[in-house]
Amino acid sequence: MIVLKTNRELKIMREAGRISANALKLAGEAIEPGVSTWEIDRVARRYIEEQGATPSFLGYGGFPASACISVNDVVIHGIPHKGKLIKQGDIVSIDVGAIFEGFNGDNAWTFPCGDVSEEAQTLMDTTRESLFEGIKAAKAGSRIGDVGSAVQRYAEARGYSVVRDYVGHGVGAKMHEDPSVPNYGTPGRGVRLLPGMTIAIEPMINQGVKEVKTLQDGWTTVTADRKLSAHFEHSVAITQDGPVILTVPD
Repeated sequence: MIVLKTNRELKIMREAGRISANALKLAGEAIEPGVSTWEIDRVARRYIEEQGATPSFLGYGGFPASACISVNDVVIHGIPHKGKLIKQGDIVSIDVGAIFEGFNGDNAWTFPCGDVSEEAQTLMDTTRESLFEGIKAAKAGSRIGDVGSAVQRYAEARGYSVVRDYVGHGVGAKMHEDPSVPNYGTPGRGVRLLPGMTIAIEPMINQGVKEVKTLQDGWTTVTADRKLSAHFEHSVAITQDGPVILTVPD
């Protein structure tokens, strides 16, 4: 069931989004050679809790941390670990959210550790821009297929593949609500976007094949060919005046 948000609820979601976005920004700033993904996770968790919010991911489905931190060929759901140290040239995807007054913010970004290869930088740039192409398509009266198609066209035109096994989603009182928001699709097809809907648009774009596989821990998802992947996400409100990004940092 799709839940339309009231103006009061959207105001709360803006605050949940602000906290989530600031946590993501601080976690990204903590990336440097030799830092562990566990330490980066602590930065995000500390900030969220200082704001009187709760990390959305902590304990979600049994997930053991506050942020998913996915390095290089890890697409999503990387588990922070004291023994996982970031190296110069890595690309680090951080996905983090916060619950504030009963509502969720959810966002992700892929950060470089120092100077990265040209191919890594181009993948990150393309994935980021594909997110904004999807957001631009998220207008009241449009359909979910318009959003997915915009992401897909932008990424595939540049020689990249779009992950099919994981998609974006509605967001609100639950971190994952209806509707599903694939990063691929057919224009004019799918659920119609209405004012008051709030969705998380999150392209996961691979350098090589679109296929992924989940490792034995049941969480860590990697590219099937072990080539690089990038992940960018914003929570977005559908309004009469166009899409509004909710996950905006200070």
